[in-house]
Amino acid sequence: MERAELFDLIRETYGIEGDNPFEGSPDATVFRHTNNRKWFALVMEIKRQSLGISGEGTIDAVNLKCDYILIHSLLNEKGIYPAYHMNKAHWITVVLNECDRDRLMGLVDVSYELTKQKSKRTKKSPL
Repeated sequence: MERAELFDLIRETYGIEGDNPFEGSPDATVFRHTNNRKWFALVMEIKRQSLGISGEGTIDAVNLKCDYILIHSLLNEKGIYPAYHMNKAHWITVVLNECDRDRLMGLVDVSYELTKQKSKRTKKSPL
């Protein structure tokens, strides 16, 4: 998947536009919830070597929050790596052109759900 296609799918699915908060990295795009401003996806260009991928140059990748129980098994799948510049216990990095489109969007949805605002519990009145 190309970066533009991912941006379009996120816009269509969640109604969210990305923003570019890093002055030194204009290619880094963050997608965050509108109500709590929490990130659910960070799309960036990173050096191949940063993920342990052989070769020169850079790749487009996305950081996604993930259930820590699933991370270990996901790391065995093509295109999924330990998180780059994020907590590796709760985040993964997915190389855009190495991961299946449906799998990638499923992981974006997991990240979206894990970072959305929690509903407030109402206090029960004492009996």
